[in-house]
Formats: sequence, structure tokens, C-alpha cells
Amino acid sequence: MSDPKADSEESKDPQVVNLTNTGTETIKAELVRMHQSGAENIFADEVGMKESGAVGLKAHTVSAHQSGVVALKAEEVKMARSGVGIVQANNIHIQGNAGIVAANEVSMQDGYSLAVASQNLRAERVETLILLAGNVDGDVTTLIDTRGAILAGLLGGIVSGLFLLMGNLIVRRRK
Repeated sequence: MSDPKADSEESKDPQVVNLTNTGTETIKAELVRMHQSGAENIFADEVGMKESGAVGLKAHTVSAHQSGVVALKAEEVKMARSGVGIVQANNIHIQGNAGIVAANEVSMQDGYSLAVASQNLRAERVETLILLAGNVDGDVTTLIDTRGAILAGLLGGIVSGLFLLMGNLIVRRRK
């Protein structure tokens, strides 16, 4: 007969996972260190990546150097010479490119982004298509800023509403 206590200890997630030159599907651990490796999904308290990649990553703290992540959710994110598709965090420091960034505090350097939404943005040589920020400090080139996004949304809503109204009037007259 097996010992239930031993079975429950064996089924626990490992405390530390170290990956070097390898790939895996899912990692669940307190600490994950990756070097020239890849993972499909990572769930951890702390993740350190160097020349690595992940599709989905959820952690408390993430540190990445020359790495890439498709979708990332964390409290603290520090990325150097890295890229991310979608990132949501409380504090983000990124040197590199990001698709969509959503955070309370964002510090970006030498990068391009599709959209940045942040309460506070500190930027150095950053280009973004859409910028929604409360406070901006630094050098940001943007196509649509907060006021422009609000105006585009209002105009888009008005134009869509007019087309729907005209469509309804045309359909009613044909009946």
C-alpha cells in the first residue's frame, strides 16, 4: 500500500527548474531559469531568461535578456534587448520591442510598439502607433496619442451609428 503523504509530495511542482539548450511544453515551479531554451507555457513565481523564448508566461517577476515572449502577465518585468507580443504587468522596464503594453508604470528604451497603455511612461527613443498614458516623460514618437485615440473612437462611433441608421431607414422603405 502506498503512503498518501509520499504521493502528495511527489506530485508537488518542483521548486527550481533549470533549462539549458532544451525545449518543453509546460513548466510549473517557484523559480525557472532558462538559457537558450524554449517553453510553451510557464507558471512561476520568478523567471530568468537568457536567449530563450516562451509562448505563454505567467509569473510574479520576469527578467529576460535577448529573449522573446508571445504573451506575458506578471507584476514586475525587466527585459533587455528582448521582444514581447503582449505584456500586462504592474511595472515594466523594457529595452526592445513590444506589441501591446499595458501597465501602471512603464519604462521603455530604444524600442517600437504597436500600443502602450500606462499611467506613467518614461521613454527614451520610443516609437508607438497608439499611446494612452496619464504622464509621459521622455522622447516618444506616436501616431495616435490619448486625445487622438478618444477623438478617433468618438468619430468612429458616430460614423458607424450613422451608417446603421441609414441602413435601417433604407430597409424600412423597401418594406
